[in-house]
Amino acid sequence: MFYLVGLGLFDIEDMSIKALNALKGVDVIYAEFFTSKLVGSTLDAIEEQIGSKINILNRTEVEEVSKFIYEAKDKDVALITGGDPLIATTHSEFIVQCRKMNIEYKIIHGSSILSSAPAISGLQGYKFGKVTTIPFPDHNFFPKSPYEAIVENLKKDMHTLVLLDIQAHKDRFMTVNQGLEYLMEVKDSIPEDERLINEDTLAVGIARVGSDDNIVKAGKISQLMEYDFGRPLHSIVIPSKLHIVEAEYLVYVAGADKGILDYD
Repeated sequence: MFYLVGLGLFDIEDMSIKALNALKGVDVIYAEFFTSKLVGSTLDAIEEQIGSKINILNRTEVEEVSKFIYEAKDKDVALITGGDPLIATTHSEFIVQCRKMNIEYKIIHGSSILSSAPAISGLQGYKFGKVTTIPFPDHNFFPKSPYEAIVENLKKDMHTLVLLDIQAHKDRFMTVNQGLEYLMEVKDSIPEDERLINEDTLAVGIARVGSDDNIVKAGKISQLMEYDFGRPLHSIVIPSKLHIVEAEYLVYVAGADKGILDYD
């Protein structure tokens, strides 16, 4: 049997009873933490909670080898990750492999940033458009697609959830500030008539969803770029047109300027 298990948003307290019971009964546990990570708990704490050793896989072992699928022919094998396990398309492929190889499988879902960040932003979930991710730039790698995705959503009067790059193997997690700076660099590189997002655009910075010290801060991009959001994980929401209930939430809960209430 192959178990694909999501651990939830922040720490071991987010792990469901269903997940914990399954993991205590398997023969071997693997983990990948480059698509998502429980930043509120150490590996030792997770192992103590489960009562078993966890074998950490690198990206190559997960995406190319998938030896744990073959092991599941003869053993009960679990692969764990933060968040919900089927958010990453890589994980969906594991279920396809199980089907092809006639291996039984079980999916145990966990809470996900895709639902939690829009919810805690106070914006209506059905008004969100395409999700985008801002990557860490690299040599000859600085895609404009995150900016373009937000613009396309704005044209459709839809909010945007912006995920920020995670390179857990390097202990590197993009901050709200870095993400907004990235968008402003893209803005400076495109024609003025295409600059629908600028320093005066309303944004929401979100940090550590699921923790006791989570932050939801709304304001102009120029203001949020100077704000200290603290420890990871971070994400960004770029709102489109606001319903009055959404606007009031951003003002009274997320600290946005009351000026956003003065619109038709």
